[in-house]
Amino acid sequence: MSTSTDLARHPAVFQPGDPPRTGQVAFLDPAGDSRVTVAEEHDGQVTTRSAAATLVPVGEAVATLARARMDPGAHPAARFWGAAALVALQLVTRGRILPGVTAGEHDSWRAGPLDADDLRRVRELAAAMPAAARAIPLDTPPTAAARADALPHAEDPPESRPEVPTEGPLLPDAEPLVRAFLDAVADAMPRSPGAVRATGTTAFAAARPVKVPHLRRWSEEVSAGLDAGVRLSLRVEADDPAEAEFRAVVQLHSLADPSLVVDAADLWQGRDPGFGARARIEATLAVRRAARAWPRLERLLDSAVPDELILTDGDVEDLLAGAADRLAAAGVDVHWPRSLVRGLSARAVLGDRDAAPSDLPSFLGGQHLTSFDWQLALGGERLTAAEMDRLAEAHRPVVRLRDQWVLIDPDLARKARQRDLKPLTGIEALGAALTGTVEVEGEQVPVEPTAWLNELRERLAEPAAVDPPQGLAATLRDYQLAGLRWLARMTSLGLGACLADDMGLGKTITLIALHLHRAAEGAGPTLVVCPASLLGNWEREISRFAPGVPVRRFHGSNRALAEEGFVLTTYATMRLDAARLAAHRWGLLVADEAQHVKNPASGTAKALREIPAAARVALTGTPVENNLSELWAILDWTTPGLLGPLGRFRARWAKPVESGDTEAAERLSRLVGAFLLRRRKSDPGIAPELPPKTETDRPVALTVEQAGLYEAVVREIMTQIADAQGMARRGLIVKLLTGLKQICNHPAQYLHEASPRLPGRSGKLELLDELVDTIVAEDGAVLVFTQYVAMARLLERHLSGRGVPTQLLHGGTPVARREEMVQRFQDGSAPVFLLSLKAAGTGLNLTRADHVIHYDRWWNPAVEDQATDRAYRIGQTRPVQVHRLIAEGTIEDRIAQMLTAKRSLADAVLAAGEAAFTELTDAELAALVELR
Repeated sequence: MSTSTDLARHPAVFQPGDPPRTGQVAFLDPAGDSRVTVAEEHDGQVTTRSAAATLVPVGEAVATLARARMDPGAHPAARFWGAAALVALQLVTRGRILPGVTAGEHDSWRAGPLDADDLRRVRELAAAMPAAARAIPLDTPPTAAARADALPHAEDPPESRPEVPTEGPLLPDAEPLVRAFLDAVADAMPRSPGAVRATGTTAFAAARPVKVPHLRRWSEEVSAGLDAGVRLSLRVEADDPAEAEFRAVVQLHSLADPSLVVDAADLWQGRDPGFGARARIEATLAVRRAARAWPRLERLLDSAVPDELILTDGDVEDLLAGAADRLAAAGVDVHWPRSLVRGLSARAVLGDRDAAPSDLPSFLGGQHLTSFDWQLALGGERLTAAEMDRLAEAHRPVVRLRDQWVLIDPDLARKARQRDLKPLTGIEALGAALTGTVEVEGEQVPVEPTAWLNELRERLAEPAAVDPPQGLAATLRDYQLAGLRWLARMTSLGLGACLADDMGLGKTITLIALHLHRAAEGAGPTLVVCPASLLGNWEREISRFAPGVPVRRFHGSNRALAEEGFVLTTYATMRLDAARLAAHRWGLLVADEAQHVKNPASGTAKALREIPAAARVALTGTPVENNLSELWAILDWTTPGLLGPLGRFRARWAKPVESGDTEAAERLSRLVGAFLLRRRKSDPGIAPELPPKTETDRPVALTVEQAGLYEAVVREIMTQIADAQGMARRGLIVKLLTGLKQICNHPAQYLHEASPRLPGRSGKLELLDELVDTIVAEDGAVLVFTQYVAMARLLERHLSGRGVPTQLLHGGTPVARREEMVQRFQDGSAPVFLLSLKAAGTGLNLTRADHVIHYDRWWNPAVEDQATDRAYRIGQTRPVQVHRLIAEGTIEDRIAQMLTAKRSLADAVLAAGEAAFTELTDAELAALVELR
């Protein structure tokens, strides 16, 4: 059977039915299993032929047609009916459907009532209908004159029309066919089992046709004037706004001729030229429909003539507060007197009553509050305090301001009465100035910062005029100097910052330069918290680029503090001895590889927050690994209060951004961009001397043993998953995914064999041997990453058995041993470095390698990129080749496709790894793990 996309490649013709929902769309598909008679026009002659077709009920065809509308490969006739389907769905969504009884006495819904814009769209559609879209011929040819009107291009002048035969088939008229299609969609959409249950009847609810001849008169009354009905509007009048009552006068507009407008009173008195005999019924029905949007109009139905409604002040306030908008959405306009002005507006103003703070670090540190008020304006000009007082004291929905009567929205009156809002902290005020919005009572409102706040915002965008500091034994690159100046500006204001450059761009040397700059101003010592594997790297870099600056380790048994220079500690030690570190005075606190504290509820993150410092800087190549909450955790540590509490951040920023709200993403970018500096190797001018990097997916076939194990595990665990629920089911899914990845690596890893035979059992291992042999023969060096230490040990055993010098670094490797292994590899003593991805994916400088092999895939492309950056970083002089080994036809294949798409989201929102797959249905999971 053809797919919906295939069907849309063929001409589509609508065949009306009785009732309308039984109509069908005939796709003229040569492979179709039905036959239809179609008409074709040649030189003014219409002939017929039999054609193969696929017949689809109109209710089922709507989705296919809607997609075809934007498909450049779809047939023009299918695209046309797609446009008509969109109009029909919009009418249904707006509630523009009316009950009816067909010629065959069946229950039906019809599209209507149609307003002037709807009728215009119908006529535009009809005028654009291609001949192929109405190729079903008329059963009974009309008269010659009618045929001339029915043929395409009937709008052409008579002398330009082709001669029309007096006999033979014709194409149907376009506009009635479009109306019939709209009716068919309107008849099909509201019907469902739920509608039957809700109404307790099948008529007008079930898809099966129901004979309802007894409802014909009722339906005609309800849907009277479907094509020539009336539209309602309300004209608000007030003789003297200060004293007299308001009244709403009912006006009626002809749908057939929008230029015809009459008051309801005139219509009832017979002064209704052009409205027709049923105009009163139509007007009453229009009032009844309008009352659904504003129930106060129900009072009109109690009058003999629904012509005028006396409005209380509460009614006027209700209209101003939203009822008028609801009426407009229902097609009922509300016209206000020209003598009443509606130009009042309100804006939130920050710091309008405050002088610029003399001590910005203290202000931004939360020790002072800034004013936050509603400021009202009339026609864009601010009201004075006295005018706002008059507005606040008004007891009616109108007030006299500046020699004119002004309508008062109740919400604006409330803002005038409650002008003073809760003051904001300095950092909250700055955040509002950056985004242009602030949250008030759960709603985001535009905000206007005062002049000094705008000046502060501009200062953040202007790096400090700082030269490379004395004592720096290196020449900073341009982008590194720009980073130093940005950090100097932020820390001088008492603000924290996150330097999120790609790995290998020199964050360490930039931070050393910042310390020297601040130390020259008497800022005090710098505490660096980093993973244990980076202690040695930090010590070497400080000694190299800032010789003479004291460096002490606060680690192991030697936990020394200092009043100047650098103190280096690990996250684990910091967590255990946070109280002692917190009691010391720090000029700068640095969190290297800050993604280690991405979980704000972890003990490590909590301990880090306990240590006070004059300034805080986070260093990371991946500010977002899994979700935006990780970004919150980093920035809420560097600059507390900037993004608000985590719950509010998720509601205000994370959920909208993750849902695709580009406006929210842009505002968040403006806010975060001031506190996070992100540069990539690929950015123009950042690292032009870096050699090229080539990334290649290397598909490998499973061995017979691997394929057998793979299918057996899928069958066994999928059976268990089908009977499991909740946490037990999630646990089984994780077990399944882990087992399959291990089988793809090597059967011996999955089977936990103590003394396994390794060669000949894994496609990946065979390819690894080929790659390593070539690399070593060319005097190259390679990093081999795996997420499993057990697999790394198997690779070490296998390569050593083949005489290939290797070394293995994992989480259990002591710090001193790590530093020795790094140096050994850089010296060329071991061409193959096996690395646990989690333990060695960050921080290490391994530029001796010109090849990187990812033996198995991680769930997050950003983590893989970090691992690759151990080799592809400043200092690398040779082209780097990255090889990703992927078992063909397995879950790895499907994950590779997902990661390709996910890589572009690394700076925004990333999926939550294996946890995301635990929420799949059984069918979705089976499709993911199936061996193909």
